[in-house]
Amino acid sequence: MPPSPQNNDFSSIQQAANEHAEEILARRRASRASRAAALAAHPQPLSVKTELTHIALVAPAPAPVSTTAQTAGYLLAVGDSWFDYPIHDILTRLDDNYGYNIESAAHRGDPIETMVSRVGQLDKFARCMDKIVALGATPKAILVSGGGDDIAGKEFGMLINNIDLHPIPGWNDQVIAGVIDTRIAAAYRLMILSINSLCQSNLGRTFPILVHGYDYPVPDGRGFLGGGWLLPGPWLKPGFDEKFFTDINATTQMMTTIIDRFNAMLQNLAQEPGFQNVTYIDLRNTLSNSQANYKDWWANEIHPNAGGIFGGQDGWAAIAAKFQAVLATLP
Repeated sequence: MPPSPQNNDFSSIQQAANEHAEEILARRRASRASRAAALAAHPQPLSVKTELTHIALVAPAPAPVSTTAQTAGYLLAVGDSWFDYPIHDILTRLDDNYGYNIESAAHRGDPIETMVSRVGQLDKFARCMDKIVALGATPKAILVSGGGDDIAGKEFGMLINNIDLHPIPGWNDQVIAGVIDTRIAAAYRLMILSINSLCQSNLGRTFPILVHGYDYPVPDGRGFLGGGWLLPGPWLKPGFDEKFFTDINATTQMMTTIIDRFNAMLQNLAQEPGFQNVTYIDLRNTLSNSQANYKDWWANEIHPNAGGIFGGQDGWAAIAAKFQAVLATLP
């Protein structure tokens, strides 16, 4: 695996993250000023009195309306479809099964490079942070999900050498190193340091950041709701077919190799100097990739099943339980 960034590299990434965060905060300051002006001009705004565990909403009515809310804590999130999937995903399971209040900037289909770009998710992340701060609360943790869309999809076949390309059929190690160990790792470093800078500027400190790898999928050609030209997916099998790898047992084992590579990158990143608040969650072997029962756990090539009326096991709940095991250790 590649070595950790040298001190001068870390300093340059930190400077870029600080500048990125300051641009975002400048836009947030402008947005807050615009909102304040709108409320000042409002003929009859609602008055909201907020405490950490009690919210009393006083409307312009004869009697105040009060509510008491309970929460396991507030979470902030940026990410891909594992945090933003139709109906059920990891975040909905953390909400439903464990009682967290979650503000999320996640958007399905976003590569990690797009998430951290100047038109990515961090502006919305800062807006989500404001919502939590307005309640008089602070986040228990920040969740980051990304990298899958940087690998899977239309360009997936670029990672694979043709099956007849002797003596190097299969994964192209140089391309994979460039994509996972360089590009995705660099985007993760900038994402984490930008989040830390935003938290320092807004709340005076950093918070635990949880990152995760993915589990072992089966490239069987299934897309969202089965796939089709109007629906997303498949994301993996077309790339294998392009390079004439058609044995599903062989391609499933190949996916194990690249998922291990991705997880190793994240695990190493969480141990680098400057990333002490980052915890890596290993999700491998949570869902099955056995030919006998993998469809019970996977809704399609890259997303878990939801269980219940959707059939099969609740893969999202099994994944969320791994998150909860870490969240339960945090103050």
